[in-house]
Amino acid sequence: MLSSTDPQVNLLRRMVELYSPTGQESEIARFIVQEMQSLGLHSRIDEAGNAIGESGGGDPVILLCGHMDTVPGRLPVRMNGNKLYGRGAVDAKPALAAIISAAGILATDGFPGKLIVVGAVDEEGKSRGVKSLVERSVRADYAIFGEPSGLENITIAYKGSCHLRLKCRTKTGHSSAPWLSRNAVEETLDLWRELQKIHFPEENPESKFYSVTSALTEIHGGGPSSTIPPLCEIHVDFRLPPAVPSKRMLKEVSKVTKAFHLSRPDIEVEVEVEDSCEPYEADRNSVLVRGLSWAVREVRGRPATLLRKTGTGDMNLLGAGLGVPMVTYGAGDSKLDHTDNECIDLEEYLDSVKILEKGLVRMLELHNRRRKRQAA
Repeated sequence: MLSSTDPQVNLLRRMVELYSPTGQESEIARFIVQEMQSLGLHSRIDEAGNAIGESGGGDPVILLCGHMDTVPGRLPVRMNGNKLYGRGAVDAKPALAAIISAAGILATDGFPGKLIVVGAVDEEGKSRGVKSLVERSVRADYAIFGEPSGLENITIAYKGSCHLRLKCRTKTGHSSAPWLSRNAVEETLDLWRELQKIHFPEENPESKFYSVTSALTEIHGGGPSSTIPPLCEIHVDFRLPPAVPSKRMLKEVSKVTKAFHLSRPDIEVEVEVEDSCEPYEADRNSVLVRGLSWAVREVRGRPATLLRKTGTGDMNLLGAGLGVPMVTYGAGDSKLDHTDNECIDLEEYLDSVKILEKGLVRMLELHNRRRKRQAA
């Protein structure tokens, strides 16, 4: 059985014990800054509330980013065998603790690249912490975002998204004569069916990742049983493959809604973009992916699995903002995210520290080899 006196286990346990739902990250931020200072990193809290630690290295610059916040809901923190239970024990304090631990080891060993470690705020909210990094134009040549991909998995891609709110307004009437009035609920559903037909030549319809998918997530409309509904509002969620940036999707949405209104000019149609983010896919042959993949095999004795996820994450924002090779990596089963049974296998967590440490060293070797070939 692993001991909580192990420095890396103790770091993770103390982080899990610090309850840090979105908006309440200040205590854990101060703790992480102190820990990074003790590991030899120059640390501070930035204007957004992010905990930042930097090593004194030079080229290349590697951004290692995880998030400090969790969803609300306290859970008792306990050890059971080699498993640690508690809120954030999967999403995503093990990944952040592993990043901090690996950076501390590398800094102590004189790693020549510059490491920027970020414990970000608000990932479970509006991603204020990562957006602040992008707005301040943080510079990096490579980046790893800490989320539970699974110990032997490396996430190289996320789909993009467009969240829309649509309204249709019609003149009302009596439900005993439905042929005299347009029904806002029915018309809105007709519009939704037209929007679902939006697709692009670059898609692969056989792939859930490389195709546009859509979901109707909320609907409001109707009233007294004797009245034809004059207003209906729906919320829809489009998920976008790498070949379809959000602007292109929104342009098609605009075309469809304008055509719908022209065909039924007595219906008012309103579209609002509630949120959007760009798809991101890393080059599987980048030195970052190759370095981490090598480390997974070295530590675990099995090849790494490269994942393309249909969800979105802060890697989308960083990928679009930085335009550098980036992956998401971390121990843990993402199926336990946000559940009352969040737990992490501590042996896997410790192996993830080794994989990050060895993977970054290997990546640096590959990076330097490539630069020598380019200079030759």
